[in-house]
Amino acid sequence: MKSTDNMLVRFIAVFKLFKAALLIAVGLGALHLIHKDVAGVMDHVVKRLGLDPGNRYVDRALQKSGTLTPQKIRSLGIVSFIYAGLFLTEGIGLWMVKRWAEWFSVIITTSLVPVEVYEIYRHPSAIKSLVLVLNIAVVGYLLYRIRREGTGATGS
Repeated sequence: MKSTDNMLVRFIAVFKLFKAALLIAVGLGALHLIHKDVAGVMDHVVKRLGLDPGNRYVDRALQKSGTLTPQKIRSLGIVSFIYAGLFLTEGIGLWMVKRWAEWFSVIITTSLVPVEVYEIYRHPSAIKSLVLVLNIAVVGYLLYRIRREGTGATGS
């Protein structure tokens, strides 16, 4: 196994671990907001960051924040932690260059592609499109690697 191949797998691992860290931050932030005036907190954040409350995206976010119930916030936090756990498992396994992690990553990433496509359809953005392209590239590379290595070349 070439070390450049392992470096690319580790780069993918860092990408997965980064996504896990973001989701953990979202989950902690959501749980921190339970039983708080979310609209008030968001208004404070907008002012603190110097964002224009008249901007259509900021205004939309402020309006949506006013409709969040504690149950919706709790659900967001829980779902964020579940996805973070999946990404942590993928990232750690890929960092260790384990065959099971390559398969796990292919299965999980492929299963999320339809959700990403749907989200891009509903609310297109360059970042969502870039993440979709990166995820498809990761799946393609890992499938190439799995096929090339056969069934027993990388550790379990």
